[in-house]
Amino acid sequence: MPVFNELKTIERIVATVLVQPCVAELVIVDDFSTDGTRPLLQRMATQDGRIRLVLHESNKGKGAAVHTAIAALQAPLAIIQDADLEYDPAEYSALVAPILEGKADAVFGSRFIGGKAHRVLYFWHMVGNKMLTLLSNMFTNLNLTDMECCYKVFLSEKLKAMQLSEAGFGIEPELAARSARMGLRIYEVGVSYSGRTYAEGKKITWKDGVRAVWAIIKT
Repeated sequence: MPVFNELKTIERIVATVLVQPCVAELVIVDDFSTDGTRPLLQRMATQDGRIRLVLHESNKGKGAAVHTAIAALQAPLAIIQDADLEYDPAEYSALVAPILEGKADAVFGSRFIGGKAHRVLYFWHMVGNKMLTLLSNMFTNLNLTDMECCYKVFLSEKLKAMQLSEAGFGIEPELAARSARMGLRIYEVGVSYSGRTYAEGKKITWKDGVRAVWAIIKT
C-alpha cells in the first residue's frame, strides 16, 4: 500500500484490508506524508503485527513506493492497494481466485467489465483511460480493458522478478508491459469503483497521463 497524505482515509482503509481473510501481511510504504498520516501509521503498526511499515525520507512517487513494498513483501501473493477509498478490499477473494485455482500468474482489476457499482465522475478521465489502455494493448498485444486500474494481483515471485523503473503513476503501464514480456498468464476481474474528486484528494493529473504514454513506449 503506497501512502502519501491520506490522513482522512488511512485508518478506515487499513482496517478494511486487515479484516479480509486472505490478508497475511500489509506492507505500507509512507512516501513522506506531511499531513499527520505518518505518526498515525506508526501507531497503527505497533497495534497489529501484520502491518509492516516502511518510511521514505523524501517524496518519491507511487511507483517508487511500490518498488519498496515489493522488496519488503514476504507473502506468496501480492495485491496493490491504494490508500484512499476508491477500491474495496472486500473484493480480494474474487481477485485472487484465478491464481489460487492455478489459472493465472497475475490478475488485473477492471472498472469496465462486470456489474459492479461505479461512481459517475470525469468524462475526460474515462476517455484518457481508454486511450492509454488501447495504446498499452497495442504495444503488449494484450486485450486488457482497464490497464490503469489500481487492483493488480501477482504471484510474489513473478513480481519480484520484474525490473521495474517507473517512480510515479507510470508504474501501471509498466506492470502491464512487464507482465506481457514475461509471458504471465493474466486474468481480468470486474471491480467496483468509488472514485473521488480533486476536492476530495484525487492526485493524478494530465502530466501523469503524459508520463504513462512514455512508460508504454519505452517499456
